[in-house]
Parts: sequence; C-alpha cells; structure tokens
Amino acid sequence: MTEVSSDVFGKLPDGRPVERFTLRSRGVTLRVLSLGGIVSSLETGDRHGNMADIVLGFDNLQGYINKHPYFGAVVGRVANRIAEGKFSIDGKEYQLPINNGPNSIHGGLKGFDKVLWTPEVLSNGVRFSMTSADGEEGYPGELKVWVTYILDGAILAINYKAQTTKTTPINLTNHSYFNLAGNGFPNIYDHEVSIEAKSYLPVDMTSIPTVKTYYFYRVYHQPSGRLLQIETTQPGVQFYTANFLDGSLKGKGGAMYPKHSAFCLETQNWPDAVNKMNFPDALLRPGEEYDHTTWFKFSVL
Repeated sequence: MTEVSSDVFGKLPDGRPVERFTLRSRGVTLRVLSLGGIVSSLETGDRHGNMADIVLGFDNLQGYINKHPYFGAVVGRVANRIAEGKFSIDGKEYQLPINNGPNSIHGGLKGFDKVLWTPEVLSNGVRFSMTSADGEEGYPGELKVWVTYILDGAILAINYKAQTTKTTPINLTNHSYFNLAGNGFPNIYDHEVSIEAKSYLPVDMTSIPTVKTYYFYRVYHQPSGRLLQIETTQPGVQFYTANFLDGSLKGKGGAMYPKHSAFCLETQNWPDAVNKMNFPDALLRPGEEYDHTTWFKFSVL
C-alpha cells in the first residue's frame, strides 16, 4: 500500500507554485517535485531500520532554481552528449545549443529539468506531463512527454513515454545523485559497484563514445547494509561518480557536496547515438511511442 500526498514546495519567480509529492510505502519514502520531475529526497532504512535520505539535493526551491548539476531531475529531450550539437534527419542538419565543451548535453540551455510539469496523482504514484514545442532547443517536432513515478513496496519504477509530430531524437533519464550512506556523507569510497556488462563504452577527450556497450548493475554499501539494484528496458547506463562536484554547493541540512560524494546511474540510450548508425536507434517517429521503464529496488543485507 502506497500513500500519496502533496504540498506546495515553493513558488517560481513568476508566481507559479511548485508542488511536492510524497510517496510513502513500507520502508521507502520518495518526494518528487513538479519542477523538472526532480527527486528531492528518497528515504530508505539500513540493516537496523534507521532511515536516511540517500539522494543529494536542496532544502528549498531556490536551490533548484539556481544553477545545479541536474540533481534528481528528468533529463531530456536528449540526455548525455551529442557531438558538436549536430545531427541530420532525412538529409536535414540540425544545430543545437553548445553547452558542454564542444558538445550539446542534457537537452540544451533549457532542458526538461527546468520545466514546470503538470502533475496527476495516481493511487500509488504520480504522473507528470509536458509538451516541448517544435524547434525548442533546436529539436524538430512537437513532443508530448509523460513521466510516471510508481512506488510499490521497496521498488520504485520510473516510466517514460513520449509522442512526436516530427522525427526527432529522444533519450530520457533520471539524474539522481545517490549516496547509500546518506545525504551529507563526504564520499562513496566504501560503496561496492557491480556492473554485469558484455562490454563498456570508451569515450574521446570530450566524452563522446567510440564503440558500443551493454549493461546490468547494482550498488552495495556494506556499513549500512543498503543494496540498490537497478533494471531497465534501456540499452545502457551512464555510471557517473560526481567528478565535477567541488564542494561549492550547500545542500540539504547544510551539507557540502565535494567531488565523489555521490554516484549516478543514468539509464539511457548510448550517448551520441543519433550520429552513430551502429548504435541503438535514437529516433522517435510520428505514430510511434517512446516507452521505457527503469526499476530501482531497495533492500538491506
């Protein structure tokens, strides 16, 4: 049985309210915002039953309005990097904003992480929807998107659906930063990561992939006993160890977030897939539906 409730987390500068939805089941409490579909907290128990918030973030809305590294957010229209911000569809070249070295990353200057989504409360979760206009951030087609968070016992499922009016690249993910010791612990050096992979994905100096890869994964924190297992319908995952956090952000409870204070497991298509014909198809076409789900299973050992 999952309890779902909501409150107002704050207001945007234009006065629009940002709602916070709390999903509570036995042993897991999730809070997610209508701004960016942001997972603002995720509480689970250790082997002694002590609860802790295991994702990074902020105590107030202003932290999420200010520039931050996508804490907990839905990332799109295309997560990760597109080389030089360029791609071609049916002979037409498209140019995206360049916002990461020579490349475009995470949807451009105003990606889905900065959108105020429309919520719909479900019996055991919440569904967010939004529409990205044709040409927004350089992408073709009007894109309708739905992201649904379902909490069933100790399993959180995030489902992504989308439909388009023109052929467009799409690659949606969630960008939560985890620390299984709890928010505020200074590093993740005592975490054990297991990725059952047929191969891994080398990248060049600007983090653009050069070959293909496959993944399945889990993370274990022995001191607390917390185990996070992830399954997905996506072909890959970006494992990121918060290399670019530098201690300058003050997060929840006044915690400072230094380098390697968290990890991300961003389930997604392979980066720059729209420009690599041997990668999984990154294009969504009119009449088709983009439909992917990622499951996060929380347990203790």
